[in-house]
Parts: sequence; structure tokens; C-alpha cells
Amino acid sequence: MDLGIKDLRVLVTAGAGGIGLQTAQTFLREGAKVHVCDIDTEALANLGTNAPGATSTLCDVSDRDQVAKMMDDAIKALGGLDCLINNAGIAGPTGRVDEIDPADWEQCINICITGQFNVARVAIPHLKASRSGNTSIINYSSAAGKFGFPLRSPYAAAKWGVIGFTKTLAMELGENGIRCNAVQPGPVDGARIRSVIDGKARALNISFDEMQSRMLANQSIKSLIPPQQLADITVYLASPLASTISGQDISVDGDMQSLA
Repeated sequence: MDLGIKDLRVLVTAGAGGIGLQTAQTFLREGAKVHVCDIDTEALANLGTNAPGATSTLCDVSDRDQVAKMMDDAIKALGGLDCLINNAGIAGPTGRVDEIDPADWEQCINICITGQFNVARVAIPHLKASRSGNTSIINYSSAAGKFGFPLRSPYAAAKWGVIGFTKTLAMELGENGIRCNAVQPGPVDGARIRSVIDGKARALNISFDEMQSRMLANQSIKSLIPPQQLADITVYLASPLASTISGQDISVDGDMQSLA
């Protein structure tokens, strides 16, 4: 199927590894132009092999000076901007609210939600200037953005914040023809979720396998989410096929009913 995004100019944060990399690769296969940022210097060094044709900038999205430079690099490389994928985030600390170090709370909030604000605020003028007729922002939230998440309060708070941010952006930018949606993944297969499962297993003094079983027990489809499914839904939402989809939080989570 032709998604109609050839030459679409796309910025993907945290785009050198994991979900971000697969999203960048999928955009590139569809003929889009892609710029990524990341804090992982090794992943960025391998981008020429992993995502040929993508350009990149080393950037921590919680640092506004770095974000400003990254946006300048992206605009120069792409010649403008049609689509922002706000993907950058961290797992944050594991523990009860009264056990969490405030510095760890602030780091999680600063990256997972304030980082999205930092990038969006400098991207919006360029999106408004786009003449592509197909402009959008896609923010990554999480299943933790619709449920409580015991022992993961900073992450849950940030990901609920992403939903409010997304819906507000959709209302503010609709008159400019800019769509804004959020993707809410369940547990995504990869190193990050294994680290989360391990941390919660240790906190609860149970085995890794038992913790993973508890996590998947609350899904109708009891499997980790393949990263490619998230890349596919993201690219679809950025395409003209989704021209009237805005202000939505779209779950890709195996029909999750709660978080353990």
C-alpha cells in the first residue's frame, strides 16, 4: 500500500535505537526524509548502517539549548518539517512514592513529558510553515498513561501528562491543519521492558518469569508488543490516510485491562 508520504520531512526523537529506530527505518522505506536525535553516541555512529539516509544530532531533549541546536540541524537537513515523532523517554525509578529520590522523579518528568514540550514548542513554527498539506505530531505515551502503575509513579505521571498535552495540542493546532495524536504501547519487547520487569521483580522479591507473567496476565493477548507494530501505527498516523484522526490516544497493548 502506498501511504502517500514520499518526501515527508520527519523528526524522530530517540531515533537511533529501539522503537525510534524502527520508526525511522519504516519512514525511510516509505520514501520519507528522516532526521533523528539521540543521547546514545554509539547508536548514532551506527545510524549509517542501521538507517541509511537518515541524518542525526546528539541531543538530550530535557536540555533546551541542545533541543534548539537539534531543531536547527533538522531544518537544515530536511529543508523544513512536516512531522514530529516525540519518542524520547526513560523508564524512571522503581519504588513506592515515599521511597523515590526526588532527583529521580525530576529526571523522569524532565525527559518523558517536559522533553516533549521542549521539542514541540520549537517544532510548531516549522510545522505551521509546512506546505505539505499533511502535518502532524505523534507523542509517545504508554499504557501507564491510562492506568495506575504501582512502584512506577514518576513514569505513570509523565505518561498521563502526555495525553493531556496531546489533546491540548490537537485543539490548539487544528486550525493550522496540524494533527496531534498519542500512541500508548503496552510492554514492548526489548531491553527496556526487561530492565523494568527485573526491577519490579527485585522490589517484590519474586522471579523475573513470575513478574513477566503477572504483567501479561492483565492482557487479552498475552505477549510483549513487537516494536514494528508501533512503527507501523506511527507511520500510518503520519500519513494522509489518517487525515481526520487527531486528539486520539491509540493503544497498542494486547487489550490491557490494568498494570501490575
